[in-house]
Amino acid sequence: MIYRFGPYTLDTDRRELWQGADLTPLQPQVFDLLVHLVENRGHVVSKDDLLEAVWGGRIVSESTLTSRINAARKAIGDDGRQQLLIRTLPRKGVRFIGVVEMSAGERAGASERSPADRAEKSPDLHQDIQFCTATDGVSIAYAEVGAGPVLVKAANWLNHLEYDWQSPVWRPLLHKLAERYRLIRYDARGNGLSDWEVEDISFEAFVRDLESVIAATGLKRFPLFGMSQGCDVSIAFAVRNPDRVSHLVLYGGVVKGRRRRGGPEAVAQSDALLTLMRHGWGQENPAFRQIFTSLFLPDGRPEQVDWFNDLQRMTTTPDNAVRLRRAMDDIDITDLLPRVDVPTLVIHCRDDAMQPFEQARQLAAGIRGAKLVVLEGRNHVILEGDPGWQRLHDEMAAFLAS
Repeated sequence: MIYRFGPYTLDTDRRELWQGADLTPLQPQVFDLLVHLVENRGHVVSKDDLLEAVWGGRIVSESTLTSRINAARKAIGDDGRQQLLIRTLPRKGVRFIGVVEMSAGERAGASERSPADRAEKSPDLHQDIQFCTATDGVSIAYAEVGAGPVLVKAANWLNHLEYDWQSPVWRPLLHKLAERYRLIRYDARGNGLSDWEVEDISFEAFVRDLESVIAATGLKRFPLFGMSQGCDVSIAFAVRNPDRVSHLVLYGGVVKGRRRRGGPEAVAQSDALLTLMRHGWGQENPAFRQIFTSLFLPDGRPEQVDWFNDLQRMTTTPDNAVRLRRAMDDIDITDLLPRVDVPTLVIHCRDDAMQPFEQARQLAAGIRGAKLVVLEGRNHVILEGDPGWQRLHDEMAAFLAS
């Protein structure tokens, strides 16, 4: 169903909110809350109604409920003072008061395509977002796009299926892969469109998220592409399922996280970054997040830097950002490397500002028969136009076709 109010389009099938032609990423609970308010705009929605509709009847704190309502207001240009669209009735609940037009889809014969289609590079590259459930009940969002041979991309830090698809940071890479492959990717727990409120954020949980997506898609045998943290998750999956993985492509990966590969100084650096994240992540001012952006994209253009700053704030909470980062800093897959029995391609930028090249050398040396490709450049997230951009795709295509 499509709901329109003011400049906003709320598409429940695609789970998208648009302001004109601009996509507004929302975490799943905020999206569900907004949809429930719009669908029940004829009456006041009580706290109990929201708990049942959005959280399945689970008990959540008053602050959590308030923060989700505030996030929904912000997404549609409202706030708690003006209450132009979402009005609070003390001790009663909240009510959506905007004028809404409703339709099952675009009008027959309409000359304009939907905002999502206009934003995509090609109508053939419409991604289909679905949800599956991990073994501990966590909802994991995954997307499929493209019509070629399958390529599964493991989640990394941080992802957002919708926001990445539009971002000048991730869009060129994702579109290029989807033009060649049937690309399947997902948001790991704690960020993006997957559940944010989760008890377990750990390396083992990340591997279970990938296992859940594979089970939901029904894939039997496929190549697996990992970037950054996704390399370690991909290796663990391949060790446990050697008959399921045909090829491993590992870009920007590490053998050991920051806290595991050095002495007290490395631990102190990790703790310092976590402290910055805990206190500055959610602020409108991007100064704190800029520290991470400068590591991931030291050579990024201003537009790419701005998008990456926003991605960090919009894809997860400050607390989850700390938990996710800590889990990655504690990774050590040294004992898994000799057990990899899958053709493996290791790719790394020589001057990667986030993960040292020595980690890639250790990855390739530890996996029997692995091929190491060294790219020029400093960006941890490879960007279109980087010195190694075309070689990355050429090497991947040749390796996956072998």
